[in-house]
Amino acid sequence: MVRRVDYTNRRNKVLAATVAYYIRKGQPVSSQELCCAFGLSSATIRNILAELEEGGYLSHPHTSAGRIPSNKGYRYYVDFLMSVTEPPLEQKTIILEEYKNRVASLEEALEKTSEIIARRTHYASIVSFFEWGDRIFYRGLSNIIEHPEFHDVQKLTFVLKLLEERKHLLDILNQEINERLRVYIGEEMGCPDLSDTCSLVVSAYRMKNKEKGRLAVLGPRRMSYEQAASTLEFIAGTLNNVLEGF
Repeated sequence: MVRRVDYTNRRNKVLAATVAYYIRKGQPVSSQELCCAFGLSSATIRNILAELEEGGYLSHPHTSAGRIPSNKGYRYYVDFLMSVTEPPLEQKTIILEEYKNRVASLEEALEKTSEIIARRTHYASIVSFFEWGDRIFYRGLSNIIEHPEFHDVQKLTFVLKLLEERKHLLDILNQEINERLRVYIGEEMGCPDLSDTCSLVVSAYRMKNKEKGRLAVLGPRRMSYEQAASTLEFIAGTLNNVLEGF
């Protein structure tokens, strides 16, 4: 009996593994690093990686034999390959505990939320409230500095400018969200200076059954999208419950 190979499925699995490896290690991914996981020869994996590169999903740094995901590769991964599940029970318990102490005002609730998001995702957090115009809460800039993408002083300066000037950031945050989460990857943020550096994960929160603002995670394009998305979604739901009392 001839075994039929689902080449599209196999290619998707290799792309998912490549993105996951690069997110975890921050190093270009070679065929040798993937062949054991798939039980395929290095030559077969090399051919699949070459196909993905030709399709624009991976790029090939000149100084390395390995590949890294492109904006298109990350987008395909986020849209079709990753799965957003609930955070682990321990993580959820910690988040709920952090909200346990009663907050006396809306401002305190939003400030606390920005601190929790930064602490739990290990990226920068942004919290907006529509009725406060250009005022935002953000925390976790020190988390961003830890990532090698931002060791370049110029890149870090562009991030600071984005946060301080706020207008462009709020234009992104305040766009209508029809899905649970919206992810902006690299160039999709509309900041040419950060097109190969940053991504933004955005969720809406509600108060008295009306959307009142946005929660967001800002991190390197190489961020752990599943972890950031699942954590942000759970925090948004928790904040909705907290704001029922206001």
